[in-house]
Amino acid sequence: MIITIASGKGGTGKTTIATNLAAALEGPVQLLDCDVEEPNAHLFIDPQIQRSFEFQLEVPEIDLEKCTLCGKCQDICQFNAIAVLPETALTFPELCHSCGGCFLVCPEDAVKSRTRPIGVVEMGYRKNIRFVHGRLRVGEAMAPPLIRRVKAEAHPDGLTIIDAPPGTSCPVVTTLWGSDAVLLVTEPTPFGLHDLELAVGAVRELQLPMGLVINRADLGDRRVHDYAARENIPILLEIPFDRQAAGAYARGRLLVEEFPLWRDMMLGLFERLQKTFAGVENVGRESEAHPALTC
Repeated sequence: MIITIASGKGGTGKTTIATNLAAALEGPVQLLDCDVEEPNAHLFIDPQIQRSFEFQLEVPEIDLEKCTLCGKCQDICQFNAIAVLPETALTFPELCHSCGGCFLVCPEDAVKSRTRPIGVVEMGYRKNIRFVHGRLRVGEAMAPPLIRRVKAEAHPDGLTIIDAPPGTSCPVVTTLWGSDAVLLVTEPTPFGLHDLELAVGAVRELQLPMGLVINRADLGDRRVHDYAARENIPILLEIPFDRQAAGAYARGRLLVEEFPLWRDMMLGLFERLQKTFAGVENVGRESEAHPALTC
């Protein structure tokens, strides 16, 4: 089963839930940190990295000696990565989504392949946790391809927990796609509710089942609870604010190892996840490549 932990905004406790849920379980589990722009799950898991490799994208390069400037490569590119001018053709590798269309339509075989690095993928272990994350190159805007590569490192069997990027943009959609269920983490504030509504809309667009965790549940109002009731979204866990837990988190500690109450909370959350999403495996895996067309 693949469970993706997401949120409409940053700072809600998404990584806290992902890392502590994985650490609380006794059986083997995979933890993927798909927030490749700012990965931080490794700070808490502290895995022993055993494999690391540079990830590269295939991008076009125009052979001007063969090119007739017909413009077919420009026409098929939906991301303006190729510009055909009266006397030359230009490529913009940073805009290329590596769909391969330009290679197929060129009648003169003038579009050649080259690669460019966009980040690294690292894999390691900590006790029962198999950990994978990506690090996007500084200044790089193309997160979705690296996210797909991180997800490709996951073994198909067993439990996989994915820590998604914040928000509802292309990196989040790429991360959500192929999940069996989504756990949304929010907080009971006006900003939390606003961004939760956006996240719920994105998850429903992908037709994925979802549940809700309300962090710092005792500090805000009841509007998030009312929204969840109206939208028929199950609240699987409410976490009260705890200054000691916040301090341990700031020191990079796993809360399930510091506080027995947190271990009990995470194990209880996993039981409710199993009951709520029983039988939903493979719901979101029918067309794994689809987000590549839009992200």
